[in-house]
Amino acid sequence: MSRLMIWLILGVTLTFLIGPFLIVIFAGMSAGEALAFPPQGLSLKWYAKVFTVESFRASFALSMFLAIFGTLAALLIGIPAAYALNRYDIPGAETIRTIVAAPIIVPGIIVGLALLRYFVVPLNVAITVALFVTHTALVLPYAVRVVSSSLNNLRADMEEAAVILGCTRLQAFTKVVLPNIRGGILAAFILGFVTSFNEVPASLFLSGPGVRTLPIDMLSYMEITFDPSVAALSALLAFMSVAIVFIAERLLGFSRYV
Repeated sequence: MSRLMIWLILGVTLTFLIGPFLIVIFAGMSAGEALAFPPQGLSLKWYAKVFTVESFRASFALSMFLAIFGTLAALLIGIPAAYALNRYDIPGAETIRTIVAAPIIVPGIIVGLALLRYFVVPLNVAITVALFVTHTALVLPYAVRVVSSSLNNLRADMEEAAVILGCTRLQAFTKVVLPNIRGGILAAFILGFVTSFNEVPASLFLSGPGVRTLPIDMLSYMEITFDPSVAALSALLAFMSVAIVFIAERLLGFSRYV
């Protein structure tokens, strides 16, 4: 294959990947009153307006709450689960791993509909609680898989040596295992945070009046207003996600765990 063909394929691939991102950025910089590309002049007024919309601020706070605490809850469940699956010969371990991975395999629309029909409505669960449980469940598979990857790279005899030297199993876990897999735990948190923050299908079924995540609020906003502020907000969120992943890659070697 000639060098020209290689550069051509690379250029087409990068255009396909980065092109939509650039369109959103410049659409948000339009000086006009309607969402359009190419932009009608250039202005940053829509980027400034994003911070003045009350619903965006409220839904951003909710999304941050769900992303942070939902991921922490998933880690509290996922770390012991990953440890048990990795270190012990549990009957049906492969079946358990498949069940844990189900939220990744099953489309989010089905997860949201099932939770709405068989969890939220019958038990009259509050919207915020339902969203918290849903986001925790959706992030849990990432926590288990990433932490399991870290445990696979940790020699089991290090933990056994700690036990032989007088540590209890719990002390060996907290003093030997956890410090040595902290990179994987942080990687799992970042992956879970980004996944939860950008989650749409399940949240679409479980959001309600006045209680909506930011992506759902953006969809609702576009139903009544077609100004470039949604494009501006989308660009800001994309920058935030890219920055988080970039920092994680630089500090943790993020790609080793995912």
